[in-house]
Amino acid sequence: MPGLMRSTRRRFAALTACGALVAAAAGALGSPAVAAPTGADTDIATATATATAQSADAAAATPTRVLFDNSKAETAGNADWIIGTGQPDPLTQDATPTVETDWTGAISAWGVALQKTGRYSLKTLPSGGTITYGTTAATDLQNFDTFVLPEPNIRLSASEKTAVMKFVQNGGGLFLVSDHTVADRNNDGWDALAIINDLMTNNGVDNTDPFGFSVDVLNIQTDNPRAISSSTDPVLNGAFGKVTGSIIRSGTTATLKPADNPSVKGLVYRTGYSGNTGAFFATSTFGSGRVAFWGDSSPIDDGTGQSGNTLYDGWNDPAGTNAALALNATDWLSEASTDGGGGGGGTCTAGQLLGNPGFESGDTVWTASSGVITDDTARPARTGSYKAWLGGYGSAHTDTLSQTVTVPAGCTTAALSFYTRIDTAETTTTTAYDKLKVEVLNSSGTVLSTLATYSNLNKSSGYVQRGFSLAAYAGQTVTLRFTGTEGSQLQTSFVIDDTSLTVG
Repeated sequence: MPGLMRSTRRRFAALTACGALVAAAAGALGSPAVAAPTGADTDIATATATATAQSADAAAATPTRVLFDNSKAETAGNADWIIGTGQPDPLTQDATPTVETDWTGAISAWGVALQKTGRYSLKTLPSGGTITYGTTAATDLQNFDTFVLPEPNIRLSASEKTAVMKFVQNGGGLFLVSDHTVADRNNDGWDALAIINDLMTNNGVDNTDPFGFSVDVLNIQTDNPRAISSSTDPVLNGAFGKVTGSIIRSGTTATLKPADNPSVKGLVYRTGYSGNTGAFFATSTFGSGRVAFWGDSSPIDDGTGQSGNTLYDGWNDPAGTNAALALNATDWLSEASTDGGGGGGGTCTAGQLLGNPGFESGDTVWTASSGVITDDTARPARTGSYKAWLGGYGSAHTDTLSQTVTVPAGCTTAALSFYTRIDTAETTTTTAYDKLKVEVLNSSGTVLSTLATYSNLNKSSGYVQRGFSLAAYAGQTVTLRFTGTEGSQLQTSFVIDDTSLTVG
């Protein structure tokens, strides 16, 4: 009955609940840090010993797995951002390191400090390697809890960006270390800040500012940023000591965008800045994972490394507590996986996730406009008695139907299926006056993907099955939303039945 006006059919009481959205993720000129007294090593050694003592139980369990990147020209120019020359396994250089010089690299102090706790298993993705997720490679991100990108100087490929985002989305920790603008150490046209911004805006998973910040295009010569006042933040108050500040010796900052991701948080700020501007160290979450950003590589430089590089000891610079910041942040990032996120893969119980998938329970589980879920016989259900009927008014009108669902982090398949029956009084064969849009939204209400748009041009005499993959959202809680919109005249009815989201 294509011409039947919607006003003639029976309607049920409106749902009173509104749709809940997702509650829920360097310079060829160098970045010199001023030299520092080596006496600061004593404090770091004490903090490391404390961290080791506090984690005796954890040491007996499976070690936390951290992968440091060296596939993106991290040793170009004066950079030497590696934990050791033994790659992929730094233990091949020295199996029992006690001081930073036991491993050769300008961030060996970072690696040795983690190794000495007994809680960590460290690896390096060597030069020439490829960042992957979900493959059989030993250095695949699925085998790690945290991934460190220490001032990358080669742009990540499309597949590498997708791999990084899925890793975080599924519970992994991502540590991003930037540098100042035009810090293009290998002269390929890309510096670290451009590479990081590119990752966050062109990744194939979520290009809508997924972490809630962007890296500023700046070259701040010298500053000693200070930490916010907090006695509870785990990065500022971790097992490796209290963080009071850091150093900038040619670096940059980030602009925070909490409207895009409310979890973003500035922890250390450039002098004179606060709130959403001038964040030198920031944290965020995405999906089940966590992200940390640092605006300069000088703080992680320990002043030692391979010959031929001009290095400076920012790790021990007394103007900041850089060692504690790096180590506490590594701990915090890695906890995203151990707390159940599962950057290393997580768990997946095969099954169907949508509640009331055939609408036979009436107005339950789904959030819908008044009368959308109905057993009105003017439009038959595909199976059973109930279905969702959007539109059919013949006047300007919008109906919505949505359900929030969590896709488990360990699932590699997530197949969405539903049936549509579209009838219309429109006679045009060229103009889409009335539309049904199918979308996936995040916790902020931002549309992550428009899966399809149907219209009066897609009319059919019976039900047609539609199918889409939601595997990209593993590890996230997302909202599936159908929106039916009619023009000012002539009805189009969009009827939906027998939905499912099957994971495995």
